Amino acid sequence: MRHIFLISLCTLALAACQSGSSNRSSAPDQPRLEVPAGAQSVNIAASPEAVRSALVTSAQQRGTVVLQDQPYMVVLERPMDGANPALDSEFGPSDNGQRVIRIRVRFTGTPCQTLAVQDLAVINNVRTALEQSFVLPGNPNTMLSLQGLKSRAEQGSSCPPLSS
Repeated sequence: MRHIFLISLCTLALAACQSGSSNRSSAPDQPRLEVPAGAQSVNIAASPEAVRSALVTSAQQRGTVVLQDQPYMVVLERPMDGANPALDSEFGPSDNGQRVIRIRVRFTGTPCQTLAVQDLAVINNVRTALEQSFVLPGNPNTMLSLQGLKSRAEQGSSCPPLSS
């Protein structure tokens, strides 16, 4: 009976070692990213840590609020001050609270190749009971911002440039 228990225990330990080694080669703690409709993405010749650092540093220099700063995701918020008839017409008024643009950048990769995915939303009446969120499609201006992140992250990188 003791031998059966010992064999079972050894088999479980061996199975755990085998599954653990295959997980290590696929970056176990990193998220799998998909690029949803309307989002924008870019491949960056730098590590996920360098991408996060470049994003947070740039936001802080520009006075952009960093809502979340996590290893594989940063969420930023920019207030939309003053009247904006175009946004009022498209998304309704934000008359019970502030309107903001929320930018979420998620990233995953290896030390020399990181995929960054950016998506945007307009939030009316932010942090009130009447808060409403509307997904915004990316546009050439927001793609320029993502390309700027790529440039800043790659500046300090010793990685070879990625082909586009």
